[in-house]
Amino acid sequence: MLDNSRIYLSLGSNLGERALNLARAVQALSCAGVRVLRQSSLYETEPVDLLEQPWFLNCVLEAETSLLPQQLLGALQGIERQQGSRKLVARGPRIVDLDIIFYGSIVLRTPEIEIPHPRMAERRFVLVPLAELAPTLVHPVHHATIAELLAVTRDQSMVRIWKPAGDGSQKNIDGNVCG
Repeated sequence: MLDNSRIYLSLGSNLGERALNLARAVQALSCAGVRVLRQSSLYETEPVDLLEQPWFLNCVLEAETSLLPQQLLGALQGIERQQGSRKLVARGPRIVDLDIIFYGSIVLRTPEIEIPHPRMAERRFVLVPLAELAPTLVHPVHHATIAELLAVTRDQSMVRIWKPAGDGSQKNIDGNVCG
């Protein structure tokens, strides 16, 4: 068994009950061999690339896992499928989208997986929540901290802290996700 590796994951949702979709994904991670240590705030974010779609809710998780990178990718894709997410359009609408941002200090490039995430330094919806959790974390390819990458990114899309509607109602996550 491998020692646990520190990982950072980016989660997003722009279809259905976005906050509930993210909460279910976070809960499902524990069943998939990922121990969540910390979660950023939820941020409402403007779509990039494909602009004609609903705004996203995004967050970043700091976690540990003993899964290998390819196994982790498979687990994340399984959670996406379990929640009904389909990637019919590249960078299009999603019930939930889970991406590996960092896996320790590993740099990995295969046809199936790229770590660190190849476009993270160009995405405020990743950098802002990641900077909340780990502003001094150093990118193993760019050799700059997350705070430094955020300060120089060309992405000017809107990223703001999300506040749920003030109707006082809270939705609960149903049942045992691991079942």
